[in-house]
Amino acid sequence: MLSLNFMVQALIISLIIGLFLSYLGLHVVGRGIVFVDLAIGQIASLGGALAAYIGFGATSIPIIFTLIGSLLISVINIRDKRLKLEAVIGIFYAFTSAATVMLISKTPHGDTDIQEVLFGNVLSVSLKQITETGIVYGMLIILHVIFRRKFFELNESMRPEKTRDFIFNVWNFLFYTSIGLSIVFAVRIAGVIPVFSYLIFPSVCAIMLARSVQWLIILGLIISFSGSFFGLYVSYHFDFPAGSSIVAVLGVLFVLVSAIRLFRDFYIKKHNLNSEDISKTDLKI
Repeated sequence: MLSLNFMVQALIISLIIGLFLSYLGLHVVGRGIVFVDLAIGQIASLGGALAAYIGFGATSIPIIFTLIGSLLISVINIRDKRLKLEAVIGIFYAFTSAATVMLISKTPHGDTDIQEVLFGNVLSVSLKQITETGIVYGMLIILHVIFRRKFFELNESMRPEKTRDFIFNVWNFLFYTSIGLSIVFAVRIAGVIPVFSYLIFPSVCAIMLARSVQWLIILGLIISFSGSFFGLYVSYHFDFPAGSSIVAVLGVLFVLVSAIRLFRDFYIKKHNLNSEDISKTDLKI
């Protein structure tokens, strides 16, 4: 598989996208806003669909749409306790999905374009796209390394069970902007569903296995790497679409991790271990 240039390029871009998105996923899942990446990804797709419809702005319009969407989501403040942020974000997702399909249906290859929006086409990625995505992701990684404490502290204050009185928080906007920019470049290559999977699957698997931030990040990166490599392996050897193969492998890894977690919980319960013993059986995590 790795003797073919297009497979190597597909693996490189999958790792670039998957590894960073798996890290961002820890923030997304920690805040309890798993719909946010789908919504922002679909907003980016709507910008791309509009650009294709009007015939210009293939890069600038999706970025503008993403920044506006990130700003709107960052200032949402739900005061009614009967409502959750996820519900409002879900409305964003449903509306932008419908608008995207409407615009794409007017293109010459509507059905094919819709499929590409959902699952992308990493097998056709170019060196130029790899370079552009690598530069953007490199800058975002530097941003998150420098301000990592701010973002993790913000996660604690943004948990669903905590009330928030502010209307605008510059760190919150910066966080959503970083997610938005990473998604707008990822969606163009990998599609909405694989991007969502990279954000959610590795982070959920890591949370089921680990406790400390360091191990959460490490395990998330391992799961993401495994999903990318073995997803492309399945695609190459069994002639399946690359995007859906990656998602399917990530799903299998989630099932395996769930089984490990159930076995571990059963073992702990059977031997009546206390919290200290649990931490010891958790590899000191």
